Amino acid sequence: MRRPLTLWVTALLITLASAVYQRMTGPSYPARGTVKLAGGEVNYRLTRTQGNGDAEVRIPAPTSATEGSLAWKRFKTEDPWQYVPMTRDGKDLIGRLPHQPPAGKLAYRVILQDGAERVTVGGSPVVIRFKGEVPTPVLVVHIFCMFVGMLVSTRAGLEFFAAKPDYLKLTLITILLLGVGGLILGPVVQKFAFDAYWTGWPFGTDLTDNKTAVAWLAWVAAWLRLKRQPESGSWALAAAIMTLVVFAIPHSMFGSELKY
Repeated sequence: MRRPLTLWVTALLITLASAVYQRMTGPSYPARGTVKLAGGEVNYRLTRTQGNGDAEVRIPAPTSATEGSLAWKRFKTEDPWQYVPMTRDGKDLIGRLPHQPPAGKLAYRVILQDGAERVTVGGSPVVIRFKGEVPTPVLVVHIFCMFVGMLVSTRAGLEFFAAKPDYLKLTLITILLLGVGGLILGPVVQKFAFDAYWTGWPFGTDLTDNKTAVAWLAWVAAWLRLKRQPESGSWALAAAIMTLVVFAIPHSMFGSELKY
């Protein structure tokens, strides 16, 4: 009994690590860092994704004399930069980026000044992508199916190391979960968020769509092989490794992008 439990715990730890890595390295994860100004340090967190409404940009002000301006332009356009003074809210400075249509992007940067000292927060402009609101039930089921699908996928691969491996049930559950979560609900989430059902191959370059399709097809191939030759456990192990590799690609990389 301890052996299957050990494999499930191992699969859970691997899946959690993969999910955290994917989330923290994706282009929608806030840009973080520290800059020096007025003899102190400013720890900033700049948002890179926004739902309905304008996007609030909030940054600490090291002194009461610190002023800030928010510069922005539509991403990948020849638009001139717009400069908007930031307002004070206690110890913070606040600016707002105007709401954009789904998949619209803005490039922006924050400029702080304290006396004669001036600094651009983060150096390079930050890119923020706007999205529509996804109904909570749809999003919850999508995330649940994808996470549990990854968990069962990893567990199916680890079955290779079990004393008496039985791959078919775990393989089939993986196919069903990734199919429902990624190939059915994934496009539904995309439609709500970015007004497009599918932006992967052959219609676009969205790696989230592409990697879901690759992982699902890998498991379909493994299942067909295992039905004919149940001892071909290396196919399940290979499909699990491929799934981990493709899902290690940061979420939303080369994702939906409005062409202005």
